[in-house]
This record gives sequence, C-alpha cells and structure tokens, in this order.
Amino acid sequence: MPKIKTNRSAAKRFRATGGGKVRRNKAYASHLLSGKSPKQKRRLRKATTLARPDMQRFRRLLPNG
Repeated sequence: MPKIKTNRSAAKRFRATGGGKVRRNKAYASHLLSGKSPKQKRRLRKATTLARPDMQRFRRLLPNG
C-alpha cells in the first residue's frame, strides 16, 4: 500500500498549533501596497487561525501534520 503524500505547498503555508488549531497568514499583503491604508497593512501583518469549515480540507492536504 503506498504512503499518503503531504501537499508541499500547503505544508509551507500552514502550521498546526499545540491546541489543534491551524495558523495561517492573511492574503492581500504581498503587492500593490501603496493603494492600501496603513491600518489595513498593519492588520494584514498578523497571522490568524484557519476557519473551522476549512479544517477538513486542511486535513486532506496535510494528513501527517
């Protein structure tokens, strides 16, 4: 029986916390920053947790993580 492979792109983007939640970085923070307000850019800096409906997709992408 073959082993289940980890999706490498997802492994680089997500980290599991000790409590079982998943940390992720926010979108819209990589380019075209001159048109965004300082308040928006400041909020985009902080990481957040993955929403509960997305957890099932995360488990499929990272079966070992």
